[in-house]
Amino acid sequence: MIYQDRGAIIPIKRRIYHQIIIRICHSHYFNEPLYLTAPISALNAKKYEDIFTLDRYEQLFETLRNEQAYYKKPITLRHPLIFYLGHTATFFVNKLILAGIITERINPRLESIFAVGVDEMSWDDLDSTHYEWPKVEEVRVYRKAVRALVDKLIDTLPLSLPITWESAWWPILMGIEHERIHLETSSVLIRQHALEFVQPHPAWQPCRKSGIAPDNALIQVPAGTVTVGKDRSNQQHYGWDNEYGSHTGDIPAFQASKYLVSNHEFLPFVEADGYHTKKYWQEEGRSWQTFTQATHPTFWIKKDTGWHLRIMTEEVPMPWDWPVEVNYHEAKAFCNWKAELSGQPARLPTEDEWYRLYDVVQLSDVPFNAPANGNLHLDYYASSCPVSEFPHGEFFDIVGNAWQWTETPTYPFAGFDVHPLYDDFTTPTFDNQHNLIKGGSWIACGNESLHSSRYAFRRHFFQHAGFRYVVSDAPATQPGSNYETDKLLSEYAEFHYGDIYFNVPNFPKSLAEIAIAAMGDRPKRTALDLGCASGRSTFELAREFDHVTGVDFSARFIGQGVQLAQHGILRYTLTDEGDLVSYKERTLKNLDLDHVKHKVEFYQGDACNLKPIFTDYDLILAANLIDRLYDPAKLLNSIHSRIKPGGLLMITSPYTWLADHTKKEAWIGGFKRDGENFTTFDGLKEILNKHFRLIQGPQPLPFVIRETKRKFQHTLSEITIWEKIS
Repeated sequence: MIYQDRGAIIPIKRRIYHQIIIRICHSHYFNEPLYLTAPISALNAKKYEDIFTLDRYEQLFETLRNEQAYYKKPITLRHPLIFYLGHTATFFVNKLILAGIITERINPRLESIFAVGVDEMSWDDLDSTHYEWPKVEEVRVYRKAVRALVDKLIDTLPLSLPITWESAWWPILMGIEHERIHLETSSVLIRQHALEFVQPHPAWQPCRKSGIAPDNALIQVPAGTVTVGKDRSNQQHYGWDNEYGSHTGDIPAFQASKYLVSNHEFLPFVEADGYHTKKYWQEEGRSWQTFTQATHPTFWIKKDTGWHLRIMTEEVPMPWDWPVEVNYHEAKAFCNWKAELSGQPARLPTEDEWYRLYDVVQLSDVPFNAPANGNLHLDYYASSCPVSEFPHGEFFDIVGNAWQWTETPTYPFAGFDVHPLYDDFTTPTFDNQHNLIKGGSWIACGNESLHSSRYAFRRHFFQHAGFRYVVSDAPATQPGSNYETDKLLSEYAEFHYGDIYFNVPNFPKSLAEIAIAAMGDRPKRTALDLGCASGRSTFELAREFDHVTGVDFSARFIGQGVQLAQHGILRYTLTDEGDLVSYKERTLKNLDLDHVKHKVEFYQGDACNLKPIFTDYDLILAANLIDRLYDPAKLLNSIHSRIKPGGLLMITSPYTWLADHTKKEAWIGGFKRDGENFTTFDGLKEILNKHFRLIQGPQPLPFVIRETKRKFQHTLSEITIWEKIS
């Protein structure tokens, strides 16, 4: 086989090429995550062959001093670090199963524990859930097994170029880039750990340079146009879904600070009691400051000997010429203080203004055969460095050193589409509560190091992130992402919370009412809404149950339930005809559900591989679920273990078996057996009669789903209700 290598034609065997490609993808030195249309030669790849992302990630955890460090939470809003050691390996398995590349899990127990990470839903949302975490050595053994699996796939999977979204290689690249993200986020958690739990490491040495901080200055940036967005038909690098599509912005002239704001430049704001001066803080920021009682940046430490800075594994005397690292609220408050002090309209840059800066200084992505032109990609230090070390035209640190907060909440580009293997990467952040950060940090590798990357975090979140300020008379534009525009999600929002059509009652509400009636005098303490989708039944069950948990495989669906539980309002668009839409708004108050929102919670989960915590329920509702599972028998054979004696299991389904969702050999009905019809109800009885008795049904219940103003789906679902007897 012959591949093009930037001007040379290199014949190499496929097996060798596979090894090269994974080594490059795993290498933290690999400066272009994958040059998809022009693979490198074996000769050029040689220097990378001993450095793997998997190794580098595990090496990061060597900065933990003892096993206790794996189980003690650095902060209450995140899992302990043992979760993140296992999570990145589980991600590979989950995506490979979802893509149909593998059919069996390596360790279902660990993969249920490590499946889903934590997005800080709020700065005061303390997670008190109890987890039975495995031993560190067990997780390491598991990681080795996953590595062996991935290496085997790399050696055996057919390869054709370019690698696209649809390629079997895409989930492998996705797993690699996902681990690179957690390389950075885990380093932040280690930085937030108490010193007694961490230790220096020769491979993670910080910068030791520090001097007098330079005086900042404003530099004029001419007006111009930015055009951004990736094209799926012309792939050059791996990308996350929010990078695709197109966006053009016309940027008026503005001024931008020459340097990132240094610790020295931020100090007067602290000394002026800026943290307690309410006028500098937005409402959300004031709430965060009141809750935390912060008086200075989180990583600053005041000692008798003066200010110190906590870096990843140690405390050092304050390097005043390094970039200050703060969350969005602190950066915004500083800008407001700066504006008052200077009399100029100072603020954070927008995403488009950052792209304009990038274009003006004529930067390009990290070259393949040279270190980054910036403190980026782990090419220099395991920490920030002086803000005056890396010039970019008239500016410094347009990329690298520390991420830069922007004024822009993340939003979809025109033509945005969700990758089916990772539907919850971006869409949960389309809530005007996650702001984009740009430029990368010292540890930003792979996709993170590209100017096209679009990572967004909640505004109270701490990353290796700082900021620069701009002065502009133009207001910061806020692209809208308030309304859910995804057609499927909007249809489900209407199905759950919208209008009644053709006099057919609301289906999720009716299910909850039937379930509550079936409970009779039984205790109504806890219920599980399994396959909850947008969550209407979850809320309706909470009218009578003390606590209801909604679980769905899709974070996009449960995001609607979370939105309602947190904010009481859901907005979405409905297709009328063609490009014409109508706008809908639903509130818990108008649905008479506002009083139950404190009794519900939502989780992402795989019904065929549920976490152990989902147990001991008085009722489990599985609505229109079983014919959409990859292994329905696995769920049905174990569901009794999650229900209390005498508790109820309610199953509804139209029994629409499709090979796209469930392989034929996994169907529990809808086929001939011994020449006779074997229905899904027959299959349910065969499986469930071991531990349940049928107490109600089968009975039909209709539902209607609106597709357009004049097109609807009318379906009959069948209800059966089962009482646990053993």
